[in-house]
Amino acid sequence: MTEFWLISAPGEKTCQQTWDKMMAATTRTNNLSTNHKFNIPDLKVGTLDVLVGLSDELAKLDSFVESVVKKVAQYMADVLEDSRDKVQENLLANGVDLVTYITRFQWDMAKYPIKQSLKNISEIISKQVTQIDNDLKTRASAYNNLKGNLQNLERKNAGSLLTRSLADIVRKEDFVLDSEYLITLLVVVPKTGYPDWQKTYETLAEMVVPRSSNLLFEDNDSGLFSVTLFRKAIDDFKHKARENKFTVRDFQYNEEEMKADKEEMTRLSTDKKKQFVSKTDAVEVLKSLYGLPVNFQAMLLQPNKKTLKKLREVLNDLYKHLDSSAAAIIDSAMDIPGLNLSQQEYYPYVYYKIDCNLLDFKV
Repeated sequence: MTEFWLISAPGEKTCQQTWDKMMAATTRTNNLSTNHKFNIPDLKVGTLDVLVGLSDELAKLDSFVESVVKKVAQYMADVLEDSRDKVQENLLANGVDLVTYITRFQWDMAKYPIKQSLKNISEIISKQVTQIDNDLKTRASAYNNLKGNLQNLERKNAGSLLTRSLADIVRKEDFVLDSEYLITLLVVVPKTGYPDWQKTYETLAEMVVPRSSNLLFEDNDSGLFSVTLFRKAIDDFKHKARENKFTVRDFQYNEEEMKADKEEMTRLSTDKKKQFVSKTDAVEVLKSLYGLPVNFQAMLLQPNKKTLKKLREVLNDLYKHLDSSAAAIIDSAMDIPGLNLSQQEYYPYVYYKIDCNLLDFKV
């Protein structure tokens, strides 16, 4: 299960006692969750008014950060395409998987100096994540353009013989080249028309070279034949070929152009692979967290899937004394004016849910 509950409660005589009490209630006797201490440095909390004023901004920032992280994850899935089963192993934060990163969380003092006010720290996070979001949009746009161009080339190389590129089919020796009088044409013939082609191609124009037709390639429906004739007979030959349901491809053998087409496809394929997020650690910005006074203990719980309800009950019993109104809110289903529990549940302790499943689909 990749869901975590980040909770915080005021210390007993010491923060260690708060931790021990919570551990005893959730793990030592009933195995409700796997717990980790969550280390938050001594931030400049400021006054209660400052915290209240910042809470709305932090909620918006949190939603924004989460949306960007999920965009990055989805982008990785798009780029990996047929290797989507490897997405999770590439979703790294500071070089480790997200569960390890969260359970061993360490505040980045260099990026988010604790001497700064909480407002300043939130602004730093906002600017960094906005830059990641902008970079991602640019990268995604470039990737989609490359993918579209590559798909167009692939379609040309894999479609019907009537439209596909012939660069990987024909060879130099299939053509009469550098002749003032002769030219080799390529004709698409339905498989059902092979006998008619063999009987009639020499008579479709007056100047067709006898026995000059060869089958170069065939797909499920048609074959590609070469035929050599005098240049002055081209128009007449094309006209008669059409009448017999043979299609002359507009193609001239040009080694340089064919080489350029192949190189373009290789370049697009290489550039497409390069669009993968560099070392995949753009996911390093996870959640925007704000500090609590030093006598609070932050704890990270990973609930056991089958005991979610029981764990919630144990935590409520453990901390409901912190808020005299909490018991009534927790135990009663009555409607309380101004409090909409259907949108956001209320708990007598600080509670924040962290979901490490960044993708909407299963890989």
